[in-house]
Amino acid sequence: MTDYGKNASLSYSGYLHVSQLLELQERLCDPPMHDEMQFIVVHQVYELWFRLALHEIDEVQRLLRAGSDEDVRNATRLLYRIREILKIGIAQLHILETMRPADFMVFRSRLNPASGFQSVQFREIECALGLKDPKLASYTSADPRHSQLQIRLESESIRDVFHELLRNRGFDVTAPNDDRSEEDAGKTLSAFRVIYDDPDSHSPLYELCEALVEVDEHLILWRRHHVMMVERQIGDKPGTGQGVTGDLDGIRYLSTTLAKKVFPDLWSVRSVLTG
Repeated sequence: MTDYGKNASLSYSGYLHVSQLLELQERLCDPPMHDEMQFIVVHQVYELWFRLALHEIDEVQRLLRAGSDEDVRNATRLLYRIREILKIGIAQLHILETMRPADFMVFRSRLNPASGFQSVQFREIECALGLKDPKLASYTSADPRHSQLQIRLESESIRDVFHELLRNRGFDVTAPNDDRSEEDAGKTLSAFRVIYDDPDSHSPLYELCEALVEVDEHLILWRRHHVMMVERQIGDKPGTGQGVTGDLDGIRYLSTTLAKKVFPDLWSVRSVLTG
């Protein structure tokens, strides 16, 4: 990193390394294909937003581990920042929709076997929130950041830390997984119902729960918009990563991910509230 020193002249471009950033859009088509530039820029910007989201997720985890009401409120504030990042991610998908399918096909074949499916940072976000899938992670083994994803797989997630916080405050909750018994699931739902039946008495926790639902909702919305964008561009063709990811790429697989929820109990509790 550049050390400007106290007497150096710091410029906007120098601080943000704009010159270096603008050299990173290397197109593969020769002669150049106009829409390839926007395709590269949109995806590079995604990776920058993913980096910021992970930065915020790590701080949310730290705050929830600290566990005071003030820490919980600050974690809630940062969760809403993550929600706004996801909102921007949804909007960026519509930039890709300005491509004509025929124009995309001109350079799409050159992307093989690269695929957005292989974004390590997106998989990190899923793991860090609580959606861990070692099989999906394995498809990024050739990426230099794969080791970081492995760390995420083996580390506590926001969902884990959230449940620890609730248990420390006397709520009997367990994570939604294949090993959870019906009895434990019922106790967890009852615990969340206590918070949701009287939100004013549990204000910091209630606001935290709603912020987590907001992040979960916008991650789901991102997936839905992504599926529609992909279908609009390539129909039901296989994705460009087929050689790497087998049958897990393309519109058919993406459609199976739409029901994924990080915090299903926070969605289910609404069905048992009576007012």
